[in-house]
Amino acid sequence: MLLAFCYQLCAQDSTYSGKTISWDLPQCIEYAKNNNIAINTLRLSALTSQQQYLLAKAARLPNLAGSAAQNFQHYNSNAGTLIDSSGNTGGGSTFTASGNYSLSSQVTLYNGNLINNTILQANSSLQSANLGIMQQENSITLQITQAYLTVLLDKEIIVFQSDLLNTAVAQVKLEQQKYSVGSVAKYALIQLQAQQATDQYTLTNEQNTEKGDLLTLKQFLLLPGDVNFDIVKPDTIVPTDSIAAFHDAEQSALTNFPDVKIGDLGVKTAQYGVDIARAGYKPTLVAGGTIGTSYVTGQGGVLPGQINNNFSQEIGFTLSVPIFTKRIVKTQVEEAKINVQQAHLNLSNARITLSQSVERAYLNVKNAKSQYQSALEGYNYNKEGYRIASEQLKVGAITTVDFLVQKNLFVQAQETFLQAKYSELLSLKIYDFYRGIPIKL
Repeated sequence: MLLAFCYQLCAQDSTYSGKTISWDLPQCIEYAKNNNIAINTLRLSALTSQQQYLLAKAARLPNLAGSAAQNFQHYNSNAGTLIDSSGNTGGGSTFTASGNYSLSSQVTLYNGNLINNTILQANSSLQSANLGIMQQENSITLQITQAYLTVLLDKEIIVFQSDLLNTAVAQVKLEQQKYSVGSVAKYALIQLQAQQATDQYTLTNEQNTEKGDLLTLKQFLLLPGDVNFDIVKPDTIVPTDSIAAFHDAEQSALTNFPDVKIGDLGVKTAQYGVDIARAGYKPTLVAGGTIGTSYVTGQGGVLPGQINNNFSQEIGFTLSVPIFTKRIVKTQVEEAKINVQQAHLNLSNARITLSQSVERAYLNVKNAKSQYQSALEGYNYNKEGYRIASEQLKVGAITTVDFLVQKNLFVQAQETFLQAKYSELLSLKIYDFYRGIPIKL
C-alpha cells in the first residue's frame, strides 16, 4: 500500500508535463490537496499512526514461537573402553544424533488494562493525524485562493489598461489630424503621445506582474516547470451584500474545524497516558504453554518411538507483582499528569487562536465592504468625469492638461475600485470558509 502511494505521488509529478492547462479555483485547490508535499508528508505520518494502532490491537493476541535444534556428535573411543555386542573391548569411533523440537505460546490475561488503554491512545493519535491532514489542507486552500484572486485582479487590471491604451491611441490619432491642419499646438499632441507611452509602459508592467503571480500560483501547486499554466476567469464576480453574524461563524468554526478537534484528542491521548503509567502499579498475569519432544540415537529404542515417548505438554501461569520500583512508576504517572495539563493548555490555545482568526476575518469583511462601497462611488463619479472630458477633448472644449488630470483621477479611482473589489471578495471567501462553506467563485 505504501509503495503504491509513493508511486502515485511520483506519477502525478509528470502528468501535465509539457501540456497547456487552464484551471478554475476548485481544480487548483483539489490538485494542491493531492500533490502538496506538506500534506503528503502528513499522510505518510498518518499511515505510520495506523500501523501503531494495528500493533497495539495485536497485543491482545497470543504469540506463537517454534524451536528446533538438531545436533550431531562424533568421538573416538580408546581401546579397552569400547564394548561391542559380544562383550569384547577395543577401540573405535562413535556417532550420535539428537534433536529437540517445541512450540510455545504466551498470552497476557491481565496487566492493569495496559493493552486496552494503549489501543485507545493509539486510536486517538491516528484520528489526530488524519485531522492534521485536514488542517494542512485548510491552510493550503486559503493560500491557493489568495494567489488565484491575485491573478484574477491582474487580469482585470490588464483589461482596463488595454482599454486605456486603445483609447489613448485613438486620441493621439485624432490629435495628429488636428495638428496636421493646424487646429492644435504641437505641445498638446506631445502630451497625448507621452500619455500613450505611459499607458503602454503600465500595460507591459501589469502583464509582467500577471506572469509573476501566475508563477507564484504554479509553484504553490507544484506543477512541472514546462507546464503552460493559466487560470479560468469567471464570467462575473459579484460581492455579496450580507454578512453572516460573527457568533454563528465562530461556533461553526469551533465545532467543525480540525484545530479544536486535534486539541480535544490531545487531551484524550494524554489522559490515556496517565492510565497507561498507572498500570505499572498493578500486577501482570500471563498464561503460557509449551509442547515438545526430543530424541537421541543409541539411547533406548528407535527414533519414532523416542519422539512419541518424549512428547510433552506444559501449561502454566506467571504472576508478576511490582513491590518497589525506585519511584520509576510514580515519576511516569506524574509526568503523564503534566502532559494532561499541557494538553488542556494546547486545547485552550487552539480555541482562542481559531476564535481570533474568525473575528479578524469578520472585521476584514466589514472593513473591505465599506471600502468597496466608497471605492465604487468614487469610481462611478470619475468614470463619468473621464467620459465627459474625453468628449470635450474631441471638440476642443478642454485643454490637454485638464483632460490628463481627469484621466489620472479616473485611473486612480479604477485601480482603487479593483483593489477594493478583490479585497472584499477574498475576505468574504475566507470568512465563509470559517463558516464551513467551500470556496468557489
